[in-house]
Amino acid sequence: MSSGTGSEARGELLDLSREECLRLLAEHSFGRLAVSMHEGAPVIRPVNYAFDVPTQSVVFRTGRGSKFHALVQAADAAFEIDGVDEDARTGWSVIIRGVTAEVTKASEIRRLDALGLQTWTPGSSGHWMHIRARTVSGRRIVRRAAPRQ
Repeated sequence: MSSGTGSEARGELLDLSREECLRLLAEHSFGRLAVSMHEGAPVIRPVNYAFDVPTQSVVFRTGRGSKFHALVQAADAAFEIDGVDEDARTGWSVIIRGVTAEVTKASEIRRLDALGLQTWTPGSSGHWMHIRARTVSGRRIVRRAAPRQ
C-alpha cells in the first residue's frame, strides 16, 4: 500500500549495449533455447552453455533425439538468459537470435572440448551445437527513487 509520500522507487527499463549483452552471456552458463519447427509452436528447452568469444556463439552439447533434430532442422533459433531479484523488483534479460548448426570440424570440436563444458543432463551428449549471435538485445529493469514532492 502506498504511503502517499511520493518516495516509492520507480522502475526504469534500460536497453543494454551489445557489449554488455555479450559480457553477461560470457559470465553465465544457463539459458533457454527456443526453436520453431515448421508451423508448430516453438520448442523451448533449458540448456547449460558456454559463450564462445572467438565465434560470438552460444555453444552447448546435446545428444541425438528430438531436440537435436529440431535444432538441425531449424533455420532460426533464439536463446535467452536472465537474472532476477524479486525482492528488489529488478532484473535483466539477454536474447540472441541466429542460425543453429552442429559443429563438425575436428579442430573446432577439440577447441570447444577444451572449454570444459559439462552437460547437466544424463546420457550421451556427444554433439556440439552453436548459435552464432546474429542479433543481440538486452534489457535491464532498475529501480530509481521517486522524486520527493
